Amino acid sequence: MTAARRRPLRGLYAITPEGLTRADLLLRVRAALAGGAVVVQYRDKLASDDERRATASALRALCREFAAPLLINDDLDLALAIDADGVHLGRDDGDWCAARRRLGPDRLLGCSCYADAALARQAVLAGADYLALGAVFPSATKPLAVRADLSLFAHCRQEFALPICAIGGITLENAPRLLAAGADLLAVISDLFAAPEVMARAAAYQNLFKDISRDFP
Repeated sequence: MTAARRRPLRGLYAITPEGLTRADLLLRVRAALAGGAVVVQYRDKLASDDERRATASALRALCREFAAPLLINDDLDLALAIDADGVHLGRDDGDWCAARRRLGPDRLLGCSCYADAALARQAVLAGADYLALGAVFPSATKPLAVRADLSLFAHCRQEFALPICAIGGITLENAPRLLAAGADLLAVISDLFAAPEVMARAAAYQNLFKDISRDFP
């Protein structure tokens, strides 16, 4: 298991934006990591397969400089092909149990559970390493996403001994409400990567976690 895969899942979870050149994307991700982002997820629904593989490989090398895990969104084959640290899958992105078997014990599996506690139970049984809940706020990336009430975080924290990731419309201003509700990871795209100073914005997110202390088995 690499150092990145052993790192605690608590802090800023940077999800890459679409539409940037590879050079620009790598610069912004480097800034996010330098500011303290603890996880990076590569998400790109627009690029060709060859472009995605090249960008994912470059991100993998960059993330290893910072001992931060790189997860691939919705593409288990790509994650395995480039030796990423794991994959993030939604409800319709393949069988979670089969993904767990292919990943083995040392790679990370994140599962989108939306606003559904029953789906979170399925993810736990499948061997997920964290549960993603949301959209917690209106999201420009997924404007039609079902909203997850913040009370669901408390429910999942009580029932499941796994880190919980909040996603959807997160900003530096509304993030403290999510930490108070029980989120361990804050998955951010626009408010991070569209910021004038990405490193400073990442550091500001990380500062929110300074007084948060939670332990997991």
